[in-house]
Amino acid sequence: MDHITFLVAMVIVTALAFDFTNGFHDTANAMATSIATGALRPKVAVAISGVLNLAGAFLSTEVARTISGGIVDDALVTPGMIFAGLVGAILWNLMTWLLGLPSSSSHALFGGLIGAVWVGAGRHAVHFDKVVEKILIPAVASPVVAGLAALAATYLAYRITARAPKDGVSRGFRAGQIASASLVSLAHGTNDAQKTMGVITLALISCGALGHDAGPPVWVVLSAGLAIAMGTYLGGWRIIRTMGKGLVDIESPQGFAAESAATAVILSSANLGFALSTTQVCSGGILGAGVGRRLAEVRWSTAGRMALAWLVTLPAAAAVGALAAGVVVHGGTAGIVLIALAAAAVAGVIVVLSRRDPVHADNVNNAGTTSVRPAAPAGAAG
Repeated sequence: MDHITFLVAMVIVTALAFDFTNGFHDTANAMATSIATGALRPKVAVAISGVLNLAGAFLSTEVARTISGGIVDDALVTPGMIFAGLVGAILWNLMTWLLGLPSSSSHALFGGLIGAVWVGAGRHAVHFDKVVEKILIPAVASPVVAGLAALAATYLAYRITARAPKDGVSRGFRAGQIASASLVSLAHGTNDAQKTMGVITLALISCGALGHDAGPPVWVVLSAGLAIAMGTYLGGWRIIRTMGKGLVDIESPQGFAAESAATAVILSSANLGFALSTTQVCSGGILGAGVGRRLAEVRWSTAGRMALAWLVTLPAAAAVGALAAGVVVHGGTAGIVLIALAAAAVAGVIVVLSRRDPVHADNVNNAGTTSVRPAAPAGAAG
C-alpha cells in the first residue's frame, strides 16, 4: 500500500466510478423482463439485484486475471493510461444510457484500455491474440448461444403448458422468474464486477504495489462489489424500459427462458475467464425468447439500433481512451486535471439532458422509446 501514489488512488476512484455506471447501465440485464412481466415490482427488483451483484463478486476472479494480465502487457502500462481508458469507458456508458441503448459496458472498458495503452505504450503493448480469443470471439458467440437456448426453452415452455390454464401458467412462470432473474444478477456480479477488479489490480501492478500476474486483493473485490451493487440499486431505468418493453412483446414464460439461458452462458464463461458482455448475452436471450413464441412481436428496428451500438462500442471507447491518453501522457499532471474536468463537464451535460425525458420506477413499463427530448403535452399537435 505504501507504493500507491495520488495518481494510482485517482485511478482506483475512477475505476469504482466506472463500476458504479456499469451497475446502473446493466441492471436491465437481470431485471428488465421480470419488471416488464410484473414478476417483481421495480424497486424490489433493483434491490434484489444489487445484493446479488455484491455476492457474485466473490464467486470467481478468473475474468479479473484476464484483464490485469491478459489483454495488455502489465509491464508497460502506467496508471495514467488506465485513467485515460476508464474515462473513455465511463463517457460511453453515460452516452448510451442517455439514449436508452443497452450497449456493452464490458466492451466500453476494453476499448478504452486498448486505445489508451496503444497510444501510451505502442501497439505491441496490446495482446491482440488475447483480445480475439477472450473478447471478440465470445462477443459473437455468446448472444447467439443464449438466443438459441432461449428460443428452444421458450418453445418447449409453451408446448408443455399448452393445455394448462393461462393464468396459472403466468403465475407459475412469474414465480420462476424471481429465481431466474436473481441468478442473472448473481452471474452479472461474478462477471462484470471482476472487470473493475482487474483494472484496479492492473493499476496496483503498474506502480509496484502488487507483483506481476497477481490476483485482486480482498479489499479490491469488496470495493468493486459494493460499487456495482450501489449502481445497480440506483436502477438504469432508461435501459430497463428498452429491454423490457422496447425489444420484444414478452410474457412470463419467455422471461424465465431468457433469464435461465443467459445465466448458464454467463456463469460458464466467467469460470473459463472469458470477459464477455452480459448485455449482449441477455439481449440475445430476450430476442431468442421473442422468436420462440408464435405471433410474438419482435421489434427488429430496436434490435438493429442495439446491434449498431455493439459494433461501435469498442472502437468508440478506444478513440476516446486514445485521445485522453495522448493528453495525459504528454501533459503530465496538467493533462490529467484537464481530462478529469472535461469528463466531468460532459457527464454533467448528459445528466441534465436525461432530465428532459425522465424514466423512473413509476413509468418504466410505459410503452414507447426513450428520448432526450421532452415529451409533448397531451393533445398537442404534431
